[in-house]
Amino acid sequence: MTIFLAVVFKELTDFARDRRTLFMALFMSPIIIPVMLVGISTVVQKKAASQLEKPLQLPVIGAEHAPNLIAYLQGHNIVIEPATADPTAAIREQREDVILEISTDFADNWRQSKPATVEIIHDATRQDARIPVARLERVLQGYSQTVGSLRLLARGVSPSVMTAMRIGHRDLSTPEAKQGQILAAMLPYLLILTAFLGGAYLVIDSTAGERERQSLEPLLATPASREAVMSGKIAAACIIGLTSLLLTLISVKIGFALAPGLGSKADVSLWAIGRILGILIPMLLLGTCLLTLIAASVKSVKEAQSYMGILMMVPIIPTVLLMVSPVKNQLWMFAVPFLSQNQMIVSVLRGETISMLQWAIYFAVGLSLGLVLWLVASRLYHRERLAISA
Repeated sequence: MTIFLAVVFKELTDFARDRRTLFMALFMSPIIIPVMLVGISTVVQKKAASQLEKPLQLPVIGAEHAPNLIAYLQGHNIVIEPATADPTAAIREQREDVILEISTDFADNWRQSKPATVEIIHDATRQDARIPVARLERVLQGYSQTVGSLRLLARGVSPSVMTAMRIGHRDLSTPEAKQGQILAAMLPYLLILTAFLGGAYLVIDSTAGERERQSLEPLLATPASREAVMSGKIAAACIIGLTSLLLTLISVKIGFALAPGLGSKADVSLWAIGRILGILIPMLLLGTCLLTLIAASVKSVKEAQSYMGILMMVPIIPTVLLMVSPVKNQLWMFAVPFLSQNQMIVSVLRGETISMLQWAIYFAVGLSLGLVLWLVASRLYHRERLAISA
């Protein structure tokens, strides 16, 4: 234990001397994540508010066929403009968000009380066009319902006969669950990545870096067991990673408080922050042990750092899969690294309960996998060529 603590103190002391690296390891995530939260939330809300409040510029094809409809649209904060000669090109080249086309037989069908046709031309894959399209569709539906009711009243029929059944909604989602898709997708990934690579700077430098500086050989030549030396390095990296993780979670709570509208859309209470920290600790251990294994198996710091790009992509795999094909929580998911963390963090943010069985499976698998990586890394630490710089 004395050797273990001595190695931990030595690694932390050496790491603290490089203040620039120490700052990068401890404060980059706590700075970047709240800036992203506040920035994205502010931009999205301001853009949505401006699109909802400002007049909607609407090019119309065949406006002369429906003067009453045009007047109705103008009365709902919609500015009618002449359409371009090629509406398809205008939409695809993003010169227009939405174009309304009124059919040539609109007036004839209208006079005969037949459904008159209008067509909304837009690109459904463009995020910035969704609000204008939804605004136009709501106004058109309102006009259709109003005219339909007037036609029934003119014939002495109550408009209520058209409503054979009223459909109500009972929304059982918690207020915390009503969060934006961007937030739900990004935040778990950022937190998992912070935990997974939180000790990367120290663990790579303390193994591959020391081997290049030829300071690892004297340390391994001491009577201390190599497992104790390696465990001390892992523990020091975990301390740095845990500190960064704590600062990140505190910054997330502050970011939610500062970001407009986010504070009421996710559970960021101290209890929730504590549960997220508990979820991420096995990931911190797993990432540190994996990086130790990599650092012990490569020949240089550059080679070890080359794996960072690949490791940064691994946590995003479950995020992408869940965005493409959302699935319900199932027990087996809590045994899958990265997927389990993603699902559990989302559940905490949504204010949902995680059962004791799910916690048990998660910790058992996570800690067992970390132990396996530790054992493999310890075998690499027993290789004689580990201390020899290439």
